[in-house]
Amino acid sequence: MLTAAMEDYLKAIFIILEQEERATTSAIALRLQIAPASVTSMVKKLARLNMITHEPYQGVRFTQVGEKAALEIIRHHRLLELYLSEALGVPWERVHEEAEKLEHILSEDLEDRIANVLDNPAVDPHGAPIPTRDGKIIRAKTRRLSAVSAGETVTVLEVDDHDPELLKYLGKLQLFPGAVVRVAAVEPFDGPLLLDFGGREFSLGRRAAQEIRVAAAAQEFRSPHVT
Repeated sequence: MLTAAMEDYLKAIFIILEQEERATTSAIALRLQIAPASVTSMVKKLARLNMITHEPYQGVRFTQVGEKAALEIIRHHRLLELYLSEALGVPWERVHEEAEKLEHILSEDLEDRIANVLDNPAVDPHGAPIPTRDGKIIRAKTRRLSAVSAGETVTVLEVDDHDPELLKYLGKLQLFPGAVVRVAAVEPFDGPLLLDFGGREFSLGRRAAQEIRVAAAAQEFRSPHVT
């Protein structure tokens, strides 16, 4: 049986691999805000349990068993986030922290009940895809807003949920999944982006833009629910 800490590691590895080609120990340490030495120790434990493989300079990879376990805890987490948001009205900058506390004790029965009440959702409040009951996940082709060129119009599809202050800030700007924005200008030397959204223009720093994933505006926005 996996401990809550092990599940946290599997979840972190999964999220990193959603966005990057490799899940290095340093990336895992940064995601979990812990010392690299602690990551090395846990990686060895998970490898002994046949959850992951790890090769020097190649990062961590899931085994089939490990990926299945990661998808399950990711499903718990993202379902809980959406339930807390839609059913209880918890602000989107707080649902991540609350879901972290509940995801490890969620039963299969309660998971199914939440999914049914929410009409089998496809994405969480931040736009991240929710794995299906049978362990499938649909990933849209996206890029970071920080990589968009001036003059392009894009749709916000997903926002990273790990920084509540950033989420609160983006919420004030109404930059939720589904928002269609035009990049009016991009300042050089890692300067901010000037965005045109809802009839107003404002600047957004590169660090914030790095945490927002977008697609071409013509692409159909992913509904929170499966049809």
